[in-house]
Amino acid sequence: MADTPDSSLTTLRGVGPALVDKLAKLGVHVVEDLLFLLPLRYEDRTKLVRIGSLVPGLRCLVEGEVLLAETVYRGRRSLLVRVSDGSGQLTLRFFHFSRAQAAQFRPGVRLSCYGEARKGPAGLEMIHPEYRLLRAGADAGVDDALTPIYPATEGVQQGRLRNLTGQALEKMRASPPEELLPASVRDPFGMPPLADAIQYLHRPPPDADVELMLAGKHPCQQRLAFEELLAHSLSLRHLRALAESEQAIALDDDHALVDRFVGDLPFTLTGAQQRVVGEILADLERPHPMMRLIQGDVGSGKTVVAAIACLKAVASGVQAAIMAPTELLAEQHWRSFSDWFRPLGIEPAWLSGSRKAAARREARAAIADGSARVVVGTHALFQEGVEFDTLGLVVIDEQHRFGVHQRMALRDKGLGAGGQPHQLVMTATPIPRTLAMAAYADLDTSIIDELPPGRKPVTTIALPDSRRDEIVERVHSACASGQQAYWVCPLIGESETLDFEAAERSYAMLTEALPDVRVGLVHGRMRPAEKERGMQAFKQGTIQLLVATTVVEVGVDVPNASLMIIENAERMGLSQLHQLRGRVGRGAAQSHCVLMYKPPLGRLAKTRLAVLRESNDGFVVAERDLELRGPGELLGTKQTGLPEYRVADLVRDAELMPKVMRAAQQLERHAPDAVQAILRRWLSGVDRYGKV
Repeated sequence: MADTPDSSLTTLRGVGPALVDKLAKLGVHVVEDLLFLLPLRYEDRTKLVRIGSLVPGLRCLVEGEVLLAETVYRGRRSLLVRVSDGSGQLTLRFFHFSRAQAAQFRPGVRLSCYGEARKGPAGLEMIHPEYRLLRAGADAGVDDALTPIYPATEGVQQGRLRNLTGQALEKMRASPPEELLPASVRDPFGMPPLADAIQYLHRPPPDADVELMLAGKHPCQQRLAFEELLAHSLSLRHLRALAESEQAIALDDDHALVDRFVGDLPFTLTGAQQRVVGEILADLERPHPMMRLIQGDVGSGKTVVAAIACLKAVASGVQAAIMAPTELLAEQHWRSFSDWFRPLGIEPAWLSGSRKAAARREARAAIADGSARVVVGTHALFQEGVEFDTLGLVVIDEQHRFGVHQRMALRDKGLGAGGQPHQLVMTATPIPRTLAMAAYADLDTSIIDELPPGRKPVTTIALPDSRRDEIVERVHSACASGQQAYWVCPLIGESETLDFEAAERSYAMLTEALPDVRVGLVHGRMRPAEKERGMQAFKQGTIQLLVATTVVEVGVDVPNASLMIIENAERMGLSQLHQLRGRVGRGAAQSHCVLMYKPPLGRLAKTRLAVLRESNDGFVVAERDLELRGPGELLGTKQTGLPEYRVADLVRDAELMPKVMRAAQQLERHAPDAVQAILRRWLSGVDRYGKV
């Protein structure tokens, strides 16, 4: 069905303006959208089950004659209807009913009903079943297909959705949707035609493999998932081609400043860092905007690579801006960049909402007149009133924590006669390959897959909090031997107050238990200056044990810290636990991480802790995190602006991605008209998706 005036929802029987608004909440805006609103599950109403053969837990269709109906008041008012089909008796129980409804159930009336059989006080019963009164001589009217159960929204019942999808299927049969995948793409994978797949999924035959469909692995589901993944892939490839055609300032100075900086570093770059630096510098020398994602595990040295990119920008006469998601990380970057750049005569500016008004005004003026060549900050960088002279490079750290509009706002500050600024985005949350193919196909990806020499893997153990005394003694031993330790308290809901109280309690307990250890405290409610004093004291060694909330998750580098204790580790996600563990293991000493938990552990928590015990590899951790939590949470879908998939599931359908990529290349070369049609079908109105 093409997008024509006939595709308006109001062309369907029973659809008025009020229902149009409700359907919009399900992502249904035109008739064709109903075809892609797939059922969540199915019910079998294709056969009658004898009441005598019912077992608890069985959802089925039964037919019977009313023997008795009564309203009872045993604790809660309810209507009980006793029915029989000669093989046994069943009670229908209703808690919400009208007097007129109760009057329908006269003895002798026949009805069919669908529901789940459960044990009740007087035998099996169904609570609030769907039912239909049968006329004399009429049969129960079994369905000829499985009954679809659709995603629900307030004010649109299942019966209404089934009726509307039925009308949409009628229209589809009269005017089938265009088959946009050529046979050369479909045939190697044995894909059914689109119209056949849609019809099957909305009205499966009685012998359909329901288990396969519930798993999302039926060929008809895979057919639709493939086309949707293809649409997203084509969209990102289009954005990449667009970037290739846009202009940017070519940063083509000689390498003198970069070479001097690298030569003066107190360490040698790893082979992986050198490879990634080479890729970035080559990008920056082109007259088109770089769009590169750097992935690197915690401690792999992404920051120094970003610093080299910034120096390249400065040497070429443009400004570089580094945006970090938290005050703590932004300030850490500012201090690192200042220590590195001051000997070269470059003074980085720092801009954050917490700085005093006078300091902010001074920083904004330096940014506007170009005297601040390197600017580090939080989201304050893209607020109104911040103007750059010539912003040529944007570096975004922990990119998944920023909303798409925030990242666009910073990029747009660099728009000018020279074109787009170059973009470098970094993440210490490794992204599994199949997910990166689906979500970041518009970015070139560099992976720093090598840790600095001398780093030993962190050993990880999980212990119940009943062994807290042993853990405290372990902290005491580490501090007594000259090492330092973290004691991290969990995120409790979204409440900084509760975080603060948990940290305060642990701080008081540890101060009392370890009188000869210098204990410090850092949490989110402290003023930035207080937090910074605490972090600096820990870094300098005047604090031996730092009690903190998860504010230390990223950006804190204390090589002498070799012990990480994480309280209530069962409350945290895998990626966050891995990030926290990455705060230790940065020096020569063997480091340890203790995941303290409160028993009993649920299945998911047990799996998470086991993954961390078994692996230090961020990519392995990310793969398991993807399986356990899904792509939305791993990438932060709400933050990134990545659209929700209607049919596809990035975890379930990961194995389709290599085939999708090959198909995308094939269509771009041989069927450009089909490309545009696929984008319109699946991604209308998402033209800026993936732009940043």
